[in-house]
Amino acid sequence: MASRTRRSGPAPRTRGASRRRLPMRLLLPLLVLVALMAMLMLRGYVHSEILADHRVRPPAATDQVPEKIMSGGPVIDARSGRTESLRVPDHRLVLTFDDGPDPIWTPKVLDVLKKHDAHAVFFVTGTMASRYPDLVRRMVEEGHEVGLHTFNHPDLSYQSKKRIDWELSQNQLALSGAAGIRTSLFRPPYSSFADAMDNRSWPVTEYIGRRGYITVVNNTDSEDWRKPGVAEIVRRATPKGGKGAIVLMHDSGGDRHQTVEALDRMLPDLREQGYEFSNLTEALDAPSAHSRVTGLDRWKGAAWIFLVQASEHLTDGLVVGLSIVGTLVIGRFVLMLLLSGVHARRVRRRGFRWGAPITEPVSVLVPAYNEAKCIENTVRSLADSDHPIEVLVIDDGSSDGTSRIVEAMGLPNVRVVRQLNAGKPAALNRGVANARYDLIVMMDGDTVFEPSTVRELVQPFGDPRVGAVAGNAKVGNKDSLIGAWQHIEYVMGFNLDRRMYDVLRCMPTIPGAVGAFRRSALERVGGMSDDTLAEDTDITMALHRDGWRVVYAENARAWTEAPETVQQLWSQRYRWSYGTMQAIWKHRRALVDKGPSGRFGRIGLPLVSLFMVLAPLLAPLIDVFLVYGLVFGPTQKTIMAWLGVLAIQAVCAAYAFRLDRERMTHLISLPLQQILYRQLMYVVLLQSWITALTGGRLRWQKLRRTGVVDAPGGGPVPRQRSQSNSERRPVA
Repeated sequence: MASRTRRSGPAPRTRGASRRRLPMRLLLPLLVLVALMAMLMLRGYVHSEILADHRVRPPAATDQVPEKIMSGGPVIDARSGRTESLRVPDHRLVLTFDDGPDPIWTPKVLDVLKKHDAHAVFFVTGTMASRYPDLVRRMVEEGHEVGLHTFNHPDLSYQSKKRIDWELSQNQLALSGAAGIRTSLFRPPYSSFADAMDNRSWPVTEYIGRRGYITVVNNTDSEDWRKPGVAEIVRRATPKGGKGAIVLMHDSGGDRHQTVEALDRMLPDLREQGYEFSNLTEALDAPSAHSRVTGLDRWKGAAWIFLVQASEHLTDGLVVGLSIVGTLVIGRFVLMLLLSGVHARRVRRRGFRWGAPITEPVSVLVPAYNEAKCIENTVRSLADSDHPIEVLVIDDGSSDGTSRIVEAMGLPNVRVVRQLNAGKPAALNRGVANARYDLIVMMDGDTVFEPSTVRELVQPFGDPRVGAVAGNAKVGNKDSLIGAWQHIEYVMGFNLDRRMYDVLRCMPTIPGAVGAFRRSALERVGGMSDDTLAEDTDITMALHRDGWRVVYAENARAWTEAPETVQQLWSQRYRWSYGTMQAIWKHRRALVDKGPSGRFGRIGLPLVSLFMVLAPLLAPLIDVFLVYGLVFGPTQKTIMAWLGVLAIQAVCAAYAFRLDRERMTHLISLPLQQILYRQLMYVVLLQSWITALTGGRLRWQKLRRTGVVDAPGGGPVPRQRSQSNSERRPVA
């Protein structure tokens, strides 16, 4: 039951204004989702998980390649229609490093080069330069030259001219953002010596030349990628007879410790033999290959680097968040399975009793606001109770004749108390003031009890330490898809949780649909409060802080009408989530209190915050990484991981259904619930966070009722059923 609460605030908005505001609750979550997916797409791109092409073309014929290129040097200049090749002069060695920069090995290579006062050329990929711009900046600052090695390292002989232009421009964009330069040097991926040019690779070299680039291959291959040993790398990297050479090495792509050791050994040895270690343009006595980037191009590069770094940090944060939520989810499942079993064994063992049987009469309070469709079923279910009770229906200013329906029933021990609309907490307090008995049962106006519910609910009061009892709320209208999903949620989440919290003695919420209180306990904490939108959570926390035990009665079953449309479900869960946050904040001082209040504050509040606020907020990361893994891979491992999580949830759900003696057939919809229903809950919780952080105020929202939940075993009420069925709406 959700009654309206009078609160100070702005004047009511017009219908048109409400329509204009409606998309805002979706807009922020949607923007967050779009930004998140954009960042993940960017990360997938710079990690070569999207648009990457790892094909390598086999050797082809060479009859279209000019002879002077195949027999020439490793530097090929095809700019402005020229076809020239250049060699490095004798006793000059140009060390080149491909595929970097690497965060581990490139700094070590740079340290060795700096130690021996040597320069080199680093042919960087755009993906790595974007991720590690500080290393590119260091290369330039220490006098090394930087060349392009494409953005995603594809074999360009497979690519269109448009893709080639994209690879070059994106690589240049990364360089301009990282170091503020452009370069005219280019090395094709998978290239080797000049005589390896063929009819597939030569046209690409010509095209790149027309784009203003000098192609640099090599004529001395250290083959360090094979990791043949330090001595062998040095031998292969040393030219014969004092000739000049362009040496191919790698500073990325795997373990490069042999490359670093070989470099440290060969530099002093070859220097003693008269070699100079310079970058390419120094070796050729040519103008620098670098040119400064300014203006708009520089800002574009800086923006690119910023976005890539943001995506990297975001992904790192998501991984940390995923680890946290994984730990919380698994920890919660383990605790629920273990402690709910402990609870069930304790209360079901033969001879278990809370104390002397409770036989004294009980006052049942039914706060009602416009519950004409439900109130008759509710009151009739109470009339069948096997425990002595009085029923007080507190009409909170209804305008649909709720009180008249109750009075017309003419049932004994049923009274109607009328008040102007003041909200559910005020109605409950009014009921307590008018109740005759010391044990108070509270329920919602859309809920029906079984005949034994009241008796089972009050038996724990045989223990004088018990101040309140939570009953077993169940979904009565589970024939619809949304109803079935909520049925799983109630049985698996709420009731397993209550068993766990009962054992830990920090149950956070007595459900408004079925709960019982000692009058003395209520009076000591000041009764029901309207400080929050979750008065049931608020009063439960207050009782814990006052030193009372709050326990769970599994056999005190109540059947409630769950929302049947997405709109109504959204409204209900939004209020629950926001109200829970309000209650946690209201009772935050319990963290530093002493005695029972401090115990609850240091045990209960952290658990409630972790399991009911933080974990659900981070739980979408599981689905985000599911989508990411399906799109970017590894798809098979991603699916297996998600199925593993689903299997854990299925085990918990099956165990919960077994404890509650529910039919397992309802679990058929569990996979679909995890895919669709959870997403709605995520957005609702996110909206609650946004409301809390922005200081927004949320009002009670009356849910539309249909009256489809009847008293168990009592048969339907023909008039009510006829009306409600005609007004039920499709789930969609």
